[in-house]
Amino acid sequence: MTSIKRSCILLTFTMFVATGCATTGGDVFGDTGITTRVKTAIFNEPELKVMAIHVSTEDRVVTLSGTVKTRAERSKAIQAARNVEGVKAVKSELTLEK
Repeated sequence: MTSIKRSCILLTFTMFVATGCATTGGDVFGDTGITTRVKTAIFNEPELKVMAIHVSTEDRVVTLSGTVKTRAERSKAIQAARNVEGVKAVKSELTLEK
């Protein structure tokens, strides 16, 4: 594992822990916690480029934006987001690279 990937994993883990502690009553299902977990789920998909996908959450609805190389990558990112506990819905604004 490269040091960059290790650093990204550590940063993601740190953000997840900090988010869980910062939410009211330790509610890790708040929008910030959901965003962090969706980013982690996408990061854990080896075929996806994490830096090209932006994640935002409002009222437990996740919006994915950015670019992916193929329709299969778009489907994989959407499915990864849907599988995160606490996500009510996923909106995709992902576009295919030209």
